Amino acid sequence: MITVHYLENSRAHRILWLLEELGVEYDVKTYARGPDMRAPKSLKAVHPLGKSPVIEDGGKIYAESGAIIEYLLDTYANGAFRPEHGTDAYRRYFYWLHYAEGSAMPLLVMKLLFSRIPRQVPFFLRPVANMISKGVASQFVDPQLADHTAYWESELAKDGLFAGSELTGADFAMSFPVEAAMSRVDGINDRPAIRRYLETIRARPAYQRALKKGGAYVYANS
Repeated sequence: MITVHYLENSRAHRILWLLEELGVEYDVKTYARGPDMRAPKSLKAVHPLGKSPVIEDGGKIYAESGAIIEYLLDTYANGAFRPEHGTDAYRRYFYWLHYAEGSAMPLLVMKLLFSRIPRQVPFFLRPVANMISKGVASQFVDPQLADHTAYWESELAKDGLFAGSELTGADFAMSFPVEAAMSRVDGINDRPAIRRYLETIRARPAYQRALKKGGAYVYANS
């Protein structure tokens, strides 16, 4: 039996969604965030970095979303959710699977962190911190996020998903960056292909079952 260590409102939702699509039985151990929005220290008992998602299977620990997706596809998918090697769809699948954490998430995390910096400093420093945070966001982070979401839009406009017309591991990986971007990136609601993509994945019964199984996931309402 697979155990998913699930931190509320985190990237772990996409792992539950994949497991539901695969029809694999699993248990969920849920962790609540602290007042600082960080994961509890108890997650470090599972993995030294104390991050989520983490899964246990066969007495072994697997961490990092991309690695978990690859492991689950290798072990349980019987060829599903992964295009045939050598095809253009496979090239796209491989790219987006790694792009999700390698390129998209660092920018989205940076956007989140700079939005919170003014609240983390003493009151008399907040005007300065706010000015610096807004300056970095407007001059550095926001232009890059605009380029990235325009790129998502152009790719999704081709056939609705990230690696062709069939659901693949790339879509599980990219679901969280796209959902997180809906509340962090200006103008993204004006991109119709991205909106259709979200409507498509959220309408899947497996996605809805994962929401019920995992609990708190605010990004599903973005």
